[in-house]
Amino acid sequence: MPPVIRRGSLPSSPHTEFYAKDGAFTLEEIHGSYGFSGPHSRKIHYRYPTVQALPPKSGDFNLRPKPAPAGAVLQPYHLLTGRIPYGKDAIRARVPLVVGPSTDLSASRPNRSMPKDVFFRNGERHEAYFVQDGSGVFSTEYGDLPFRKGHYLVIPKGTTYSVALSSKTAWFLIVESRYPIDFPPHYLNSAGQAKLMAPVVETQIEAPEFRAPVRRAGRFAIDVKHDGGRITRISLGHHPFDLVGWEGALYPFAFDVKNHHGIARDIHTAPPMHQTFESGSPPNSGFSVCSFVPQMEGWHAKEIPAPYSHFNVDSDECMFFSNVNYGARKGVIEAGSLTFHPGAIPHGPQGDAALRSTSSRGKMTHRLAVMVDTFFESLQVTAQGLKYRDPGYILSWAKADAGSNGGKRTAGEPWFSPAQ
Repeated sequence: MPPVIRRGSLPSSPHTEFYAKDGAFTLEEIHGSYGFSGPHSRKIHYRYPTVQALPPKSGDFNLRPKPAPAGAVLQPYHLLTGRIPYGKDAIRARVPLVVGPSTDLSASRPNRSMPKDVFFRNGERHEAYFVQDGSGVFSTEYGDLPFRKGHYLVIPKGTTYSVALSSKTAWFLIVESRYPIDFPPHYLNSAGQAKLMAPVVETQIEAPEFRAPVRRAGRFAIDVKHDGGRITRISLGHHPFDLVGWEGALYPFAFDVKNHHGIARDIHTAPPMHQTFESGSPPNSGFSVCSFVPQMEGWHAKEIPAPYSHFNVDSDECMFFSNVNYGARKGVIEAGSLTFHPGAIPHGPQGDAALRSTSSRGKMTHRLAVMVDTFFESLQVTAQGLKYRDPGYILSWAKADAGSNGGKRTAGEPWFSPAQ
């Protein structure tokens, strides 16, 4: 879990009488997980967050995924998220792409900030955003969380927030989970510190910048996502960001993908070596999030840097390519490509990618990709996702194989093998 931190003013003992600097009697809220036994935060308000000014009503939009047509055959998918038009704010622009019982992946390409005094709360899933492009601020009751290209933003279920853009547009990959999203426990020692051999350092997270409480009356709308993507709007008569202080281990934070410190070895490194986050109880449930960051390729004299073809029957794999420098998919993907490979069929490099990759032994690769691997959970592409499908992807291996010359070198090819 992220480090326990304390911001603002609050009593040293939980659930005890406390007055703000202006003399107001304050009210405590616990934002918890796993019932009363998981990571939690203690928030000190001027007003209870339960005080609604109007009866709740159905939202004027929803985020429900639409199922793909019945009878869809088993196949891999290549979804071109960069073809999704820009429009709306970060929440209303969400397009569900691949979904499962516990895990959802969406893309959002907003071109505006959320309206003033309108907020969002995911009441059914924890969220991790990856910022493909853009900048701005996630404003939450915990404070402000600036974001930029290459950031992960981990937002616990139940967090109330709004998204303001400082750039003209933004582009997000959003991963939602029924379970909290956190650093893998096996990276941490008994004190909660990252072990010295882990690729992440827990102190490199960026915590929200605490602000003075907002004490303003009016009408403040919170659009709450629940029940598979339905939206209910609740209305408060006071601003939801009225915190005097808070402390705990359940709060939104940012983590720059550049602070995932890749681990290399002389031969190919399997995906678990690239893990940044996990959710649920891997390897029994949930998923892993892996960051394929720039790093040196293997330097063994006969190393094949391209990955092997693999058939991980207990995992469905989604991979978001932030750039086109991932060797095994060069010539197939574009920036923002999302591939979805069901666990029931193998996948791997196309054409002579493995042979070509031998020229990169011991050299830096400038790839950047984010992978989500589920554990014992099958995913499905949505009808919305099919709109951005590359129909030629399923036969791209055959096309690449036909043009690979059977793995033989021909005169004039602009690459060489260090082993020759």
